[in-house]
Amino acid sequence: MKTTKNIFGLLIVASLFISCNSNLNLADGYGNFEAVETTISAESNGKLLQFNIEEGQTLTKDVIVGYIDTIQLSLKKDQLLASKKVISSKSRGVVSQMNVLRAQRKTAQVSKTRAENLIAENAGTQKQLDDINGKIAVINKQIISVETQNAPIVNELKSIDIQVKQIEDQIIKSKINNPVNGTVLVKYTEPNEITTFGRPLYNIADLSTMQLRVYISETQLANIKIGQGVIIKIDTGETMKNYDGNIVWISSEAEFTPKIIQTKEERVNLVYAVKINVENDGSLKIGMPAEMWIE
Repeated sequence: MKTTKNIFGLLIVASLFISCNSNLNLADGYGNFEAVETTISAESNGKLLQFNIEEGQTLTKDVIVGYIDTIQLSLKKDQLLASKKVISSKSRGVVSQMNVLRAQRKTAQVSKTRAENLIAENAGTQKQLDDINGKIAVINKQIISVETQNAPIVNELKSIDIQVKQIEDQIIKSKINNPVNGTVLVKYTEPNEITTFGRPLYNIADLSTMQLRVYISETQLANIKIGQGVIIKIDTGETMKNYDGNIVWISSEAEFTPKIIQTKEERVNLVYAVKINVENDGSLKIGMPAEMWIE
């Protein structure tokens, strides 16, 4: 009987020891790698004359990867510039007339000053001054009339200048400029195809730093913080490969565990999402599963 009790006690201790070791072999979080993906779209309409990218190609920021046909835009710009020359010639005639009137007014104002001085010395008459004031008033009305005629011409010239700037902006946007460093994930179109504003051309992501999104329970929140270093492990066959990770974001709201995580029972639990930055040595891929271990 005593031997039976001893055996039973040893079984309990052994089961507890195995249970403890089992828990120690469980990671603190499970998830999949992500990357910030950017879809580059066309900013102009026309034929895609050149598009020099391939899927898997690494691109640097601000490199030109293609061109959209700009012939129609250039022709429209030339038409506007020709119209501007015609309208400018009309404006020059009006301005020239205005300059003549202003010169006449200046001469009349000099005569007015002279007449006022003569009257002060009792050498002139009031009629002479009144005639000069009348002449100045007529010239002022003529200047106002000419300015009124010139205002629509000036506004039309300003409108043409704005249209020319808009076309120049469209011509600049006909160059497909890659906005970020990264690797081309998907190519949506080919050279010589007709593209339109907003049509996706390719998808790119910076794979040099991957983000692992894991989910942890409420009880684990006290053990992690933003900026904390963790160990990330991926399966490489019979062994696990380790990476250094850095926690960059912790969700402030709980959510139900995604379907990709563990068993059906675990998926109904409330968890918190955590993002971890991991430097990629080329082995990490989007969607690859990984484990998080808190140091």
